[in-house]
Amino acid sequence: MDDADMHIGLEAARAHLASQPFSVLLGARLVSFDADGARIELDTRPELLQQNGFLHGGVLAYAADNALTYAGGTVLGPAVLTGGMTIEYMRPADGPTLRATAWVVHAGSRRAVCACELETVAEDGSSRLCAVAQGTVFPV
Repeated sequence: MDDADMHIGLEAARAHLASQPFSVLLGARLVSFDADGARIELDTRPELLQQNGFLHGGVLAYAADNALTYAGGTVLGPAVLTGGMTIEYMRPADGPTLRATAWVVHAGSRRAVCACELETVAEDGSSRLCAVAQGTVFPV
């Protein structure tokens, strides 16, 4: 796939994300979508926090789920679903931006196993790993 195909792929993937009402509600952005995987970002807002002021774990799980699925879609095509996912929270997520970066670990014709790192990004651009996830993606 050449750079022009990647650009078209990114725009189509962004349109797909924009068609998901829950993703729109959270303000998710697809930052990258290419042969290396996918990256989704969203800004922290007060309504996405839990009682201690950290980003809610469900928001992290959403970001991991979608990033894993988009990463799987890079090898299986656009019609895919998450088959299963695990997530390990390592530290509270606090910062203005959440970044979920996912890539394909192994792909066959009927499923892809993907990994994801979730980090918070500070105003100065520094990042801090807060969770990791793994999942399977399959075509529908």
